[in-house]
Amino acid sequence: MLAKSKKAALLGAAALLMGTCVAGISAQAAEPVKIGMITTLSTGAGYLGDDMRKGFELAISEHDGKLGGSDIDLIVEDDGLKPESARQIATRMMESEHVDLMTGIIFSNVAMAVVPKVVRDGMIYISTNAGPSALAGAKCNANYFNAAYQNDNIHEAMGQYVQDQGFKKVYLLAPNYPAGKDALAGFKRYYKGDIADEVYTKLGQTDYAAEIASLRAAKPDAVFFFYPGGMGINFIKQYAQAGLKDEIPLFGPAFSADEHLVDAVGEAAVGMKNTSHWSPDMDNAASKKFVAGYFAKYGAKPSLYSVQGYDAANLIGSAISAVGGDMSKKDDFRAALKKADFSSVRGNFKFGNNNHPIQDFYVREVVADPDGGFTNKLVGKVFSNHVDAYASECKM
Repeated sequence: MLAKSKKAALLGAAALLMGTCVAGISAQAAEPVKIGMITTLSTGAGYLGDDMRKGFELAISEHDGKLGGSDIDLIVEDDGLKPESARQIATRMMESEHVDLMTGIIFSNVAMAVVPKVVRDGMIYISTNAGPSALAGAKCNANYFNAAYQNDNIHEAMGQYVQDQGFKKVYLLAPNYPAGKDALAGFKRYYKGDIADEVYTKLGQTDYAAEIASLRAAKPDAVFFFYPGGMGINFIKQYAQAGLKDEIPLFGPAFSADEHLVDAVGEAAVGMKNTSHWSPDMDNAASKKFVAGYFAKYGAKPSLYSVQGYDAANLIGSAISAVGGDMSKKDDFRAALKKADFSSVRGNFKFGNNNHPIQDFYVREVVADPDGGFTNKLVGKVFSNHVDAYASECKM
């Protein structure tokens, strides 16, 4: 009888212990995935980071606050377009917040201050915008994925388009920072005509009177410029005010013709051709769902920054699902990211050997929106399954 009691007690204790272990495992599995998002939410470029964040949050809301079946704790901080501030925020997120992965940086100078260090320290970083050439080639890293593009890509597409249109002499302008240099390098890689001049201006500059005067004197037959956010708004307005809009055509990347920018500029932007990996009139189910969902949630048209935030979130969700929410499985998580097993609003999307996208690029035209304001419409495709110029330098 005593033996039976001891056996029952042992079985009971074992059951209790097993229950405690199961409860512990369940509690561990229920831990939210912590995502640190450092982005630009202030300055004249603040709407770029805001659009990206909104796209990311839309994807989370579509899955009832989860990604890949796991609750998400999204920690968002403004870098103020200051590399040093971003570096400090990243350190705090890693050491105090103990985030599982990081994302969100818009500008390449900020990315270069943060990304190389955090990925060397073992943090997984998924870019929603900045794609500096330095991180795509010899300095590629297994912990770094870019869900947007490599900086040169969109400008390469415009270089090809301007070449195909037969323009003989083009004037180039961009801000003096890594993405600006990548932009003009990308354009020149595919444009084979004469370069009237190659001008780098201060990042954040608002007055372009001197540059426009020099441009007019050079007498090019086209202008290619890369000015995102407030810089683009000011440049296009001043270009039109100088009477050059109908005299020398403007060409640029989608960053210089996003939905907010063209609404702010108005008629001065109509007719401008720009290249992108996405357009709001893309004819695929994922894009149509995204555009409708974004407008329903925010009452606004999405930009390419919104698209990149949305796609990055769904990419992350696919990898979280693959590891069952267990972010300690870093090797498995990276492998799942690499598979890119999600429906991109851009259509074709896969990662190359350097963890940068292989995707299609299009030319768009700024037009008046029948519902008011201005928007972009597809004109044609420039590249299919385009691989960036630095992939061959990456040894992964």
